[in-house]
Amino acid sequence: MKLYGDFQKEDWMQALKLTDKDIPETFILHGEWEHGENLELWKQILSDEQSNPEWNTVIGNHQGNRVGFSNVFGGPSAAITAHIFGNVGTEKFIQTGYFGGLSHDVQYGDILIVTGAYMEDGVSQWYSPGATQVFADPKLVEAAMQYCEEKGYRYVTGSVMSTSAMYMETAEIVKGWSEDGHLGVDMETATTFSIARYFNRSAIGLLNLTDHIIKGDTFYTTTKKTKNLIDETDIKIRELALHLASLKVGSWA
Repeated sequence: MKLYGDFQKEDWMQALKLTDKDIPETFILHGEWEHGENLELWKQILSDEQSNPEWNTVIGNHQGNRVGFSNVFGGPSAAITAHIFGNVGTEKFIQTGYFGGLSHDVQYGDILIVTGAYMEDGVSQWYSPGATQVFADPKLVEAAMQYCEEKGYRYVTGSVMSTSAMYMETAEIVKGWSEDGHLGVDMETATTFSIARYFNRSAIGLLNLTDHIIKGDTFYTTTKKTKNLIDETDIKIRELALHLASLKVGSWA
């Protein structure tokens, strides 16, 4: 008898009715609660030879590259997608989504290129026992920075605190995370990085500032002007993610 942790590639391929041509070279995991609009958008982007192996997942071609997209929310949700596709052969994982700001040096409209994630998500420890932080592929980080420089996109680089209990954040807790040097807090990046590491894959995070909590901002105080800036940054992050997806393994140095 095999359970999920015993599954090998052939087991997952059979369970999800995947063929070798279905396996994406790159998987983009987007951390957000509202999934419907995102899935419809990515079904349009990845319309060529499209497959839908799970309710929150679409796989298709973009400019000749096989790319997967899943809308996830929190570490456990990210783990389901990252584990399966890390196992079956996806080489590159890109975590997108949002973060709460922990630094006064970060501004709305910045793309946070995540270099590392502190593991308080509750999932990553299963894949990296004894570790406290997991890291992005430095070559992907370099490629992302170079693209932003060429496009004139504002960006910052640094680490995030990945947590599983957003509504337990207090001013005191947030102050401590900030003093530890983290630029932001999210819910998925440590999970995705840790699973990529477990399967010897590459990963990077590209996050968008939505609530500058070190300044006292919350989702419920967002202005229309800030919301428009967040939407504009989402477009840039999608563009950057698809650029990184176009880079072949080993060619993004």
